[in-house]
Amino acid sequence: MTTDHDPLAGTELTFLLGLGFQLVLAEFVRRVAEAGYPDLRPVHGLAFQVLRGPGVTSSELADRLGVTKQAAGQLVDDLERRGYVRRQAHPEGGRRRLVVLTERATEHLAVAGRVLHALEAELAAGIGAEDLATLRAELTRLVRHLAGDSPPPLRPVW
Repeated sequence: MTTDHDPLAGTELTFLLGLGFQLVLAEFVRRVAEAGYPDLRPVHGLAFQVLRGPGVTSSELADRLGVTKQAAGQLVDDLERRGYVRRQAHPEGGRRRLVVLTERATEHLAVAGRVLHALEAELAAGIGAEDLATLRAELTRLVRHLAGDSPPPLRPVW
């Protein structure tokens, strides 16, 4: 497709990045819902990424997601009710509790990974594998230019 007469060709970069993100994310969420997880939103996936491994406290989750401790606590309460996380004693003792993923969350992550890889393969087929690789490389360059060697975590600010 030529961009000579495409009205999007002159659109501001932030708007184009936002549209691309919104469209890909919406399709990803739709497919994950079809795969058996209609109760999860993108913020849940971000939380699962933070919780991978030995788990973190609710306060650490709040810091990593860039949300308030109250919001993180509500998120953990909701995910615990749904069976995706559980709280357990912190190895250092005291009143601190670790939030860890359950098997249900681990299964979701595997499904979400397969959905994401399939979606990327379809995008490669639709716009061309070389063009998708170029897009990835240029977005990487953009992030490195703006953030240096330590890009910030993706936070649910949308």
